Amino acid sequence: MADDPGIDQETFDKLVAEGQPERVARAKAKAAAARKSRQAEAPAGDGASADGAGGGETPDQVQERVFNELVAEGQPERVARAKAKAAAARAKRASESKPEPAKQPAAAAAKAGGATAVAPAGNGAGDGNGTGVALTPEQRQQRVAAALAARAEGGPHERTGGVETKYAGQEHTHRLLAMVPPTGIQQIRGKQDDKAYTWPHLLTAEFLCLMAVTAFLFVFSALAPAPLRELANPNVTPNPSKAPWYFLGLQEMLRYWHPMVAGVTIPLILGPLGLVAIPYLDRNPSMQPERRKFAYMLFTMFLVAASALTLAGSFFRGPGFNWTWPWADGLWFTL
Repeated sequence: MADDPGIDQETFDKLVAEGQPERVARAKAKAAAARKSRQAEAPAGDGASADGAGGGETPDQVQERVFNELVAEGQPERVARAKAKAAAARAKRASESKPEPAKQPAAAAAKAGGATAVAPAGNGAGDGNGTGVALTPEQRQQRVAAALAARAEGGPHERTGGVETKYAGQEHTHRLLAMVPPTGIQQIRGKQDDKAYTWPHLLTAEFLCLMAVTAFLFVFSALAPAPLRELANPNVTPNPSKAPWYFLGLQEMLRYWHPMVAGVTIPLILGPLGLVAIPYLDRNPSMQPERRKFAYMLFTMFLVAASALTLAGSFFRGPGFNWTWPWADGLWFTL
């Protein structure tokens, strides 16, 4: 490879012979050449910094040198670029900063004399308001009273940081620690009318219903006669012949429609098809009764119709399954 004047050829050949990649070897050789050049140009005792800020390098040269050195060390290119920019910024600040000779003699004299210098009034920062003399409690109270009076009159005041607001020609300064949205301090809870806790609300209601039904069955079984009848006689058909109470609604429909309609079409076709069609007819996902009027209307119509047919077949049908009044002809309800 031809010699490159910008790199240290000896270092480059040594790194290549060690098996280093050519890109890494070139970067390290360039950094070595920069160090040799800087050592040759920098005079003895000039106090050069580690970044080269005092060695006669410009910030751009410092940035390029630091970048090459970090890349040669194996640092990622993005990290090396960031550190090189930081070094250039430090070098620029170091070149722009100049010592103030006026303050050095005063500080040295104060240190040598062992005494604390007292700044004149209005030049220090002893009281936190720009004065070097410590104030007495009475003087502080006077300053506070004067500031409050000036604020009440709408006069100028020193802004100490915060937010200024004006009310009727007056200016007020407030310090804000944080801006908290209203939703962070207000608990907004949605309406939960359709929800209840299992305990004690649900279980308590279910237990009360269980006790009420148990009491009703106990009283009804004690008062209503339910004797065991004689054995069935296949030669004698009871009149009226009624189905169990849960089928009396269907038996009642046979008095109004054809057996094909009352016994097959309605219970076997319209019933299952109606149950299958309910999710397609009522697509409202709400659980609140005031928003499910259509579903409640359908269920109420079915419940009223089934109850009316069952009650009519149980208490208003006599011999021959003819219509009868229970208070006039008696109760023809076979158990």
